Amino acid sequence: MSIDRSRLRIFSTCPQSKDVPREDYFARVVDVARWSERYGCTGILVYTDNGLVDPWLVSQIIVQHTRTLAPLVAVQPIYMHPYSVAKMLATIGHLYDRPLYLNMVAGGFKNDLEALNDLTPHDRRYDRVVEYTTIIKLLLAGGTVSFPGEFYRVDRLKMTPPLAQRLFPGILISGSSEAGMNAARQIEATAIQYPKPAGEYASGTALNAGVRVGIIARDRSEEAWAIAEARFPVDRKGQITHELAMKTSDSVWHKQLSDLGREVKHQRTPYWLVPFENYKTFCPYLVGSYDQVAAEIARYIGAGYETFILDIPPAEDELFHTGETFARAMEGVLV
Repeated sequence: MSIDRSRLRIFSTCPQSKDVPREDYFARVVDVARWSERYGCTGILVYTDNGLVDPWLVSQIIVQHTRTLAPLVAVQPIYMHPYSVAKMLATIGHLYDRPLYLNMVAGGFKNDLEALNDLTPHDRRYDRVVEYTTIIKLLLAGGTVSFPGEFYRVDRLKMTPPLAQRLFPGILISGSSEAGMNAARQIEATAIQYPKPAGEYASGTALNAGVRVGIIARDRSEEAWAIAEARFPVDRKGQITHELAMKTSDSVWHKQLSDLGREVKHQRTPYWLVPFENYKTFCPYLVGSYDQVAAEIARYIGAGYETFILDIPPAEDELFHTGETFARAMEGVLV
């Protein structure tokens, strides 16, 4: 199979402000951003929700302290008008001559949305994201924009300063539900999924798609598993929190992963859901030797997944090990 290496995009994830002491957070963001750039990441995901600091200000810190790393800014329509997002992108492009990526968020925590009086049903939130993203793209493309939408309307709106087209943002969106996939197609975005085990995907099934997955890989499988189980021990309190979150969430991917966790619970494979089930993170993990995990990644790539969003790295050496794993995966794909 012919794979274009240049199309493979790997994003790390920025630490969350709620998980780091206030006085340490700025330095921690800078450290993780620099590690991510050093080990070849395309960009870094910056989360958003009611309990976190503003992702645009964090993204500016990242741009100021790296040379090429592109923040992947989570954008929730309920927080700001699409004009404001386009203005942020145009301004950062004007000041720093750097591109960004947008991670369009249709959902989020249900309690967060209700606190903001957003009672829009799940699938209709994706309809809203389509209009929202369309306006952003039209503004950044230049010219005067009029858009008579159902959720948003603008009339003869123009973006100043203009954004150079070489800085036009890449756009990603959750694609675990049918509504998410439809939205991805309409706005020409990369659909990000929380994947099943790689063996369940046939070659070439994913088009313009990516996966969100954590990786713990070492020379020996036993070493990787010892690290994984020490980092993510079984936690009854976390399990209860996960169960409560399941009851209040209308997220399709959340339910899919929970159902899948029951299916693979007693299987010892690289695909591991214990961190998710204990409310320590929101993605599956791949655990094992470099070659075992690389084989799983190669299967995802072979299925057509060309974008990978990794979990928050706990230390610089974790990105070194992840880089080694991806290098082996690409060798396997290209054989």
